[in-house]
Amino acid sequence: MEALFTRPRLSSTLSFKPFQNPNSSKRNPTSVSFRNATTSVRACVATEAQTGQAAALKRVEVLSEALPFIQKFRGKTMVVKYGGAAMKLPHLRESVIRDLVLLSCVGMRMVLVHGGGPEINSWLKKIGVEAQFIDGLRVTDEVTMEVVEMVLVGKVNKSLVSLIDLAGATAVGLCGKDAGLIRARPAPNAAALGYVGEVSKVNPAILHPIIANGHIPVIASVAADQSGQAYNINADTAAGEIAAAVGAEKLILLTDVPGILEDKNDLSSLVKEIDIGGIRKMVEDGKVAGGMIPKVECCVKSLTQGVHTASIIDGRLPHSLLLEILTNEGAGTMIRS
Repeated sequence: MEALFTRPRLSSTLSFKPFQNPNSSKRNPTSVSFRNATTSVRACVATEAQTGQAAALKRVEVLSEALPFIQKFRGKTMVVKYGGAAMKLPHLRESVIRDLVLLSCVGMRMVLVHGGGPEINSWLKKIGVEAQFIDGLRVTDEVTMEVVEMVLVGKVNKSLVSLIDLAGATAVGLCGKDAGLIRARPAPNAAALGYVGEVSKVNPAILHPIIANGHIPVIASVAADQSGQAYNINADTAAGEIAAAVGAEKLILLTDVPGILEDKNDLSSLVKEIDIGGIRKMVEDGKVAGGMIPKVECCVKSLTQGVHTASIIDGRLPHSLLLEILTNEGAGTMIRS
């Protein structure tokens, strides 16, 4: 029993370090290094937190600055013609789709009208047909018209609808044939151009319930005449006529140029804002020429039919739609009535 209460003896091999006062100036080097490392980590974490907070604050400020524009345009209809580089380059395509969805989510009524020239050219090449143009308009024979309709209505249109749906909104794919949305007639030079048409009239009845229920109509610029013959319609023209028919607040044409330039050789001469009289004078003076003339004519016609403003913007700029609608700076040229 005595052994049970006997304290164990300390081994003679054990050694004890002298007591070290924690307040002593002589510190263990390892302890100092650890403390320095801890301080550095804390400093880095604090810096990252401050940087993240600053970035978050900047985003909040941008949203706050957009509020007056959101309030102004909430419930208003915006018709966007989509084409050019913004359609061809993946990062710009994503940017346009996200912009459309964001604007729709904050209460704007978005309508998307599209062409698809490069895609049409690609498919014509696959079947051995060479694309031909006269004054910038596609020569459209029977075979070409069939390809145009299949590509624009069956491929490009449904691809855009899917992208919008994936981004969080709901889109409805249409073309001018659906519900008599666009009635076409032959272009004046139809003998040379073939099945290239003009807009005879627009019946927006199919669009009103779609727009009112918060969906985004996506419209391919193919239409038919009274006999049912299909025609290839210029997408800018189709967008302008649709904007007038639905009483749009804005018509926006996405292009591959900065906008309208006072001097075509000087990018810094961008005209930010101009009225109908001013733009007509620029056309008369030869400052607006070539492919820009039909775009300007389309804008002017829509303005005379009640659209409030028409903009020709640089679709090569990421988020050009947001820049145009939610800032004072814009992303190109705005024409007003």
